[in-house]
Amino acid sequence: MKNSLTKLFACRFHLQSQWLIALAAFYFTTVLNPALWRYFISHLEITGIRMLFFGISMPVFIFTAIFLFFNLLPAYFIKPVLIVLLLISSATNYFMFQLGVFIDADMIRNAFETNTREAFDLVTFRMILWIVLGGVVPSFLLVITRIEYRPFWKECLFRLFAITGCVLVIGIIAAFFYREYADFSKRHREMAKLINPSSYLYGAVRYWHLESFVFKAFMSLDKDAELKPYDDAKHTVFIMVVGETARAKSFSLNGYLRETNPFLAREDIISFKNFYSCGTATAISVPCMFSHQPRKSFSIQESKFSENLVDLIKQTGFEVLWRENDDGCKGVCNRVPTDNLYKSRNSRYCDGDSCFDEILTDGLEEYLSSLKKDAFIVLHTIGSHGPTYYKRYPDSFRKFTPTCDTAEIQKCTREEIVNTYDNTILYTDFVVSRAIGILKKFPHLESGLLYVSDHGESLGENNIYLHGLPYSIAPEEQKKVPTILWMSDNMKKFDHLDYSCIAKKAEENTFSHDNIFHTILALMEIRSKTYDKSLDMFDPCRLEPLP
Repeated sequence: MKNSLTKLFACRFHLQSQWLIALAAFYFTTVLNPALWRYFISHLEITGIRMLFFGISMPVFIFTAIFLFFNLLPAYFIKPVLIVLLLISSATNYFMFQLGVFIDADMIRNAFETNTREAFDLVTFRMILWIVLGGVVPSFLLVITRIEYRPFWKECLFRLFAITGCVLVIGIIAAFFYREYADFSKRHREMAKLINPSSYLYGAVRYWHLESFVFKAFMSLDKDAELKPYDDAKHTVFIMVVGETARAKSFSLNGYLRETNPFLAREDIISFKNFYSCGTATAISVPCMFSHQPRKSFSIQESKFSENLVDLIKQTGFEVLWRENDDGCKGVCNRVPTDNLYKSRNSRYCDGDSCFDEILTDGLEEYLSSLKKDAFIVLHTIGSHGPTYYKRYPDSFRKFTPTCDTAEIQKCTREEIVNTYDNTILYTDFVVSRAIGILKKFPHLESGLLYVSDHGESLGENNIYLHGLPYSIAPEEQKKVPTILWMSDNMKKFDHLDYSCIAKKAEENTFSHDNIFHTILALMEIRSKTYDKSLDMFDPCRLEPLP
């Protein structure tokens, strides 16, 4: 074996540096950018000869830009840098082409904040094959190739000529097609997030910049916030169920033709028909929905230096409990008691890799029985987290068949993917109804429940899978989320709420995660300077003003 390797490396290929750079630029432009060209071709409108030549110029422009970038690399760093870029780009190539992913700073954040389970859920044979053929094989060929460089000053002079040529080519393209490039870029800004390797290089730099240059003192939201309840002697217990990757259009409560909500349909619940998330990934949406800031002014970096809704509720005397089954609360629960149930070894619900969401209600009845004061409980579900939808529900909830029992969802038919996903919604429906059932066992309490998903999911529409697209271009499937409200008779009565009025507003009005902080704050009867009455969904339906 050793002799074979010795012979192999003794017979190394020889390649001059300028040819290496040119071949690498061509390889990146073609083999590692199919998602870019698919997008460009599908959005290019050839209305005349000028637009035809504009279309032809685009691959020339991309090749020239990549060639220019590689020529800027120091001579003896070219090989190791290219190997790293080949390996990373082969992976991003797979996600962009196969799953319709766009790479930006938020997607880089998702990658850094993912965990082992989520990462391994994405690993498939097809992904490995793409990385091996697109990255490992050319990297190996590059390793056994001896690069020939000119003497230092001649190499620098040649690079200077190459860079000058690139600038001239880009200048000529700009001179002839500036208007077309400007117009196309303005209408399709997201295309830049499909270019290998610039999309993830820029995204990583942007992510590092955002995370590294935010130094702020930790901010208290309102030290004077206080509990000022209506005049009643009932303890308040409220459960907020944070859904995962559930989309509104898959809920039969919202008009979906399949019966995916048979359990909740039996309850006196309200479904908010037009409710939107403030992000398309958990890392953004969960901190945002618990923030007092609306989506347009919310900053994920600044949120790490500020209290949130659960902090404020705890401060005013509530017993707060966060029960976690989705691998992390993204910093929201850092200062409140937390049960990390996804780490449980409870064989009834867990397989050592993940747990079914029923574990969130396990022991909940006993917890409520022991309460001596007002309580606010968050149940963070794993819900419909993909691509391994088939792992999110027990076999007894495999109602819609055939299913897609693999992480390689692109290999499944559209029917199989939808069936499997709908089974996750059916199971979520059961878990939420079970939580309501537990609350109903305590009729003396002033109790309620709000279910809201963090974001939605794409199931192959327009060749887009999963979630995480930039909000500006994300389809409605990733942004419109199910939101369900249940209230006990005591909560309706002693909070002086017209439940039928709320139902009407939920049917007719459009709401979002922006409303959650202010609605919950008022519902918990907490008075704070952070409260914005205009964002309180229930305020128009109060029969008596807040005390």
